[in-house]
Amino acid sequence: MILTRLRLFALIAFFILITDFAQAMSPAGKLGKVSFPTSGSGEAQQHFSRGVAALHSFWYTEALEAFKQSTESDPQFAMGYWGIAMAHNHPLWEEQETSLAQTALAKIPDPTNLSQREQDYIHAARLLYGDGDKPLRDKAYSKAMEKIYSTYPDDLEAACFYSLSLLGLARNADNKILLQVESGSIALEVFQKNPDHPCAAHYAIHAFDSPELARLALPSAQRFAEIAPASPHAQHMPAHIFVQLGMWPQAATSNINGWTTSVDWVERKNLKKSERGYHSLQWLHYTTLQQGLLKDSAAVFAIQQKDMREGIESKSNLRAGKYYPRMLAAAIIETEQWTKQLNPPEGWKPKSYSRAAFNFVQGFAAAMQGKIEEAKKFLTELKSIREKGFRENYFKRPESLQVWELVIEVALQLQQKDYDAAIQLAKQATLIEEKLPKPSGPPRILKPTYELLGEVYLEAGKPLLAQEQFAIALKRHRNRLRSLVGAARAAKASGNTVLAKQAYEHLLNQLKNADPGFPELEEAKEYLNDL
Repeated sequence: MILTRLRLFALIAFFILITDFAQAMSPAGKLGKVSFPTSGSGEAQQHFSRGVAALHSFWYTEALEAFKQSTESDPQFAMGYWGIAMAHNHPLWEEQETSLAQTALAKIPDPTNLSQREQDYIHAARLLYGDGDKPLRDKAYSKAMEKIYSTYPDDLEAACFYSLSLLGLARNADNKILLQVESGSIALEVFQKNPDHPCAAHYAIHAFDSPELARLALPSAQRFAEIAPASPHAQHMPAHIFVQLGMWPQAATSNINGWTTSVDWVERKNLKKSERGYHSLQWLHYTTLQQGLLKDSAAVFAIQQKDMREGIESKSNLRAGKYYPRMLAAAIIETEQWTKQLNPPEGWKPKSYSRAAFNFVQGFAAAMQGKIEEAKKFLTELKSIREKGFRENYFKRPESLQVWELVIEVALQLQQKDYDAAIQLAKQATLIEEKLPKPSGPPRILKPTYELLGEVYLEAGKPLLAQEQFAIALKRHRNRLRSLVGAARAAKASGNTVLAKQAYEHLLNQLKNADPGFPELEEAKEYLNDL
């Protein structure tokens, strides 16, 4: 099923209704094949195995339920409590419910009756939730898992949990690439031994989720959704690699599946709407825009806004609003529709970082329209949010706000035709963005800075310098539409007919299913027809 065949009315119906497709793709029992023998009873072991499989797909809600069922069927089942504890650790999301995990570990009966292997796993978990700061505990846990991995070379679970521990360490490490490669290599070893293991494909995708390494995970991305069709996260995750490689139709399909599988799960279990996969929905919105599918992108955005408004009214689904600033930014920046309506739903009370992103979108749009004083007002608000500070993590960093401030200032200088100043400011922005985590999915920086610098050079009448910047931008965000458009225009402006022809042909192919009259599609057609 390809997104480009879905029009506005069909898309909304497809998402909101629970379709036969979603139910077929989400059989409750299919999460891949794992083998984690323990000393537990048959029924407890059955629940436990499902919990481990769910855990490897980061389906923490389902994992917790399964592990709890294992201890309910056998209150003396030690590894069930280990599982509950592990389900409270979300290493790649920088989340850990330490007290709940410690409570679960405290319920483990006398471990002397367990196998040495089980005791080793429990010891590692106690290090993860022991004394000391989290980074130190993470390192101690990873070391313990490395020992288990070495001691039991045939234990694929040891390989999986060690691989995941390395990804957790890599999150904010200086030697990030080395840790990622080691983790990914272990995951691929598991993949060779058991191609139906959920961790094998999943952790390889996370390990190689960067512009330089993404191609290594393409086989894993093409396989993961089939391994664990019940998991919404497993349906979404292939999109990480498809987006890295600029494979927009495939990325769209992954996110459709991630969204519909989550909707099916929420409906089937009568859960709160906040459990829906809004992450997949936001990524789907971005992939439609990269293909010039404005009607489809508007339909996706409408779903988010509808759930957001209902959540504000009921105070039961505020999570839907988390993705509003990024989707709004994409709707404006990817189309350059600077006059688009910017009023959020009434009652929206964003946290500081989301408020900063919203102010950036407003300020950038105002500056691009020449509304100087209005843009400066938002610029001042951005600086105030940054200086007051907010809760930082891997995704939310003050450096992003610095970039947003510079981008607005670049736009203001362009309005004044001060190209030298605009170039210098854009260069500063690229230097800051280089220090941020490598691109993964729709740009968290909202407006990639190398792309911006290329656009500034192009407007300043320096197409050769613009070409260099667009080339860099396209290495970081493969087949990104605005960078492709910039590269084509720069080649045309420099008089390089051969390169311009290639660039516009690439654009024409990417936009082959775009909405009729899509400006960049018409631009490509016009150039190629005039040759």
